[in-house]
Amino acid sequence: MVQNILLEKNIILNLKPMAKEEAITMAGNLLVENGYVKESYVEGMVEREKVYDTYLGNGIAIPHGASSYKKEIIKSGIVVLQFKEAINYGEKKVHLVIGIAGIEDEHIEILSKIAIKIEDMETVNRIVSSNSQSEIYNILL
Repeated sequence: MVQNILLEKNIILNLKPMAKEEAITMAGNLLVENGYVKESYVEGMVEREKVYDTYLGNGIAIPHGASSYKKEIIKSGIVVLQFKEAINYGEKKVHLVIGIAGIEDEHIEILSKIAIKIEDMETVNRIVSSNSQSEIYNILL
């Protein structure tokens, strides 16, 4: 994964369970706070989820804005929310919520790199059980 789109400080560990929309909004707000997107992009993330579920598999969701919100992206970036106790994400259980903002077609590259990293359940379990931002950062790079 491109190093400058993920910062260790944007990996939030040991979050308490919360509602799906709350987790999406939290990820979106982190993208805003770190200068990746404009505030309205968060609405686009919630909107997209209502139309198309962003559950990726292996207990991971990858919320990102609807394509009509692409103009709200300032620069590409991701944030990672870790839930040791899975949250309900529609019909699925999720331990990791990875919020994504990708300018132009970079979101496709970001999504494919994440998918490759987390296709192995052993890797996912290492991320979920980790208490170290730097360990998760190094796994996702």
